[in-house]
Amino acid sequence: MSATAAPLLVRDLVRSPALQLRVLAGESGLDRPVAWAHVSELEDPTPWLLGAELIMTTGIAIPRSSVRQCAYVERLHSAGVAALALSAHLHVPPLRRAFLAAAEERALPVLELPLQVPFIAVAQEVAAAAQADARQRLSAQVQVFGALRWLAAEGLTAAELFRRLEQLSGYSLYLCTRQGGPLLAGVPVPDSRHGALLPSSPDPAPTVPGGYVLPVPAPGGPAGYLLALERRGDGPVTRIRPAGLGVVQHIATVAALQLSMVRHERETLRRQGAETLAELMEDVLDPDTARRHLTRLGFGPEERVLLAVLDGEEDAPLDDAVVVQTLDEAAVPYLMLRRHEGLYVLIPDSPPALGDLAAVPRTRAGVSRPFAPGSSLGVPRREACLALTRARASDRPLVSCSDDTTDRWLHEDPAVLHGLVEHVLGAALRYDTEHGSALVVSALTWLERDRSTEDAARALHIHPNTLLYRLRRFAAMTGRNLSSTADTTEVWLALRAARTSGRLP
Repeated sequence: MSATAAPLLVRDLVRSPALQLRVLAGESGLDRPVAWAHVSELEDPTPWLLGAELIMTTGIAIPRSSVRQCAYVERLHSAGVAALALSAHLHVPPLRRAFLAAAEERALPVLELPLQVPFIAVAQEVAAAAQADARQRLSAQVQVFGALRWLAAEGLTAAELFRRLEQLSGYSLYLCTRQGGPLLAGVPVPDSRHGALLPSSPDPAPTVPGGYVLPVPAPGGPAGYLLALERRGDGPVTRIRPAGLGVVQHIATVAALQLSMVRHERETLRRQGAETLAELMEDVLDPDTARRHLTRLGFGPEERVLLAVLDGEEDAPLDDAVVVQTLDEAAVPYLMLRRHEGLYVLIPDSPPALGDLAAVPRTRAGVSRPFAPGSSLGVPRREACLALTRARASDRPLVSCSDDTTDRWLHEDPAVLHGLVEHVLGAALRYDTEHGSALVVSALTWLERDRSTEDAARALHIHPNTLLYRLRRFAAMTGRNLSSTADTTEVWLALRAARTSGRLP
């Protein structure tokens, strides 16, 4: 949008010889724009204000006490009032030092209007400037109303669309979720300084200092907020006129429509992703076709992937919608499919993606080892289920499958694992519990160190002869010959199952 004449400022009114205004406080705020002049004798006129008003009063509105005068200034400032004009020598009570200091601190101009200058003179001057500004506002409104045509005809991204809306509206535009995260890709979120302007109530007033904040409507309640703050042009003097609340309201509607389009596209991709993940699990896609499907759904063509299975905590069933919301806000590509054993999610093999998965609240997750896209999901599925069993047993939110390749061949049914442990190790485990001994742990340590007595004894901080004694007792308790390959294999699997099911540290 081309530059236009500057809007009316408080400074312009102060410089007007006809008005004879005198600055009592808040001189640093004289560059505030004035959209309207309004007479109010209410101690709290803010529910009826939109922002950028020059409030005029005979003094009846001004409280008497210092505390209430400061609160009056704070209310006007928070409502975005441009300035306060007091009629001299009428009903203005003594102005307290704290009142003037509060106005100075907030850069809210407090002006004195001579008794001989009527309020109507000020209102007429403001109205004349507003009439000159109306054409520019109308032009901005017409062009902003064409934003939907841009979407349909030009296929703009959200970032491109909102850059154009900024140029037309005269505002810097920010979008965020109710938690302060990104709402539309490419559209900036408010920084920490501007974040303080976001509302804390469900039905906020639209006016904030320097602009407006409006909810972005969505089914079930606001999806987030649009923050529109007045901005200056490129030159030191030139300004782009803010187009007003009506235009900002329309921009919030455009944001809601754009968000609806994005969500519809995500839902379509989510359904396609569920179909693709089901086909991958059933092993009906050849590797090249699988890779093409994953690439179309946002995965890198050579990017390794992880398969996770999620379940809720004991007292809270998993809410699939929470998983969807967390991953959508993180903008991570994923496929998701609900099966009876849990919610399966395929994600890229990257720390950020794994961190996003771990951030899902009140969830247990088991994650497979990384594998190439297009590979069969038989082994990763078993690994993920095994890791989920460990997560439940250890009360951890997320467990990744270990690099020990033995574990992934264990049965995923906890009852089968329990049966294996009880059949092979039951007697030894009960003996250790009753006598405070460590026969099972000693056998595990010995096997983990490739049956090296010296290494295992050092790890256990015992004499090698003591370890040999424990191994003989373990063999007698379990009825397994540790010199036999078959018996040792069965013991090793039972020990891994015991650790997986939480019966060993």
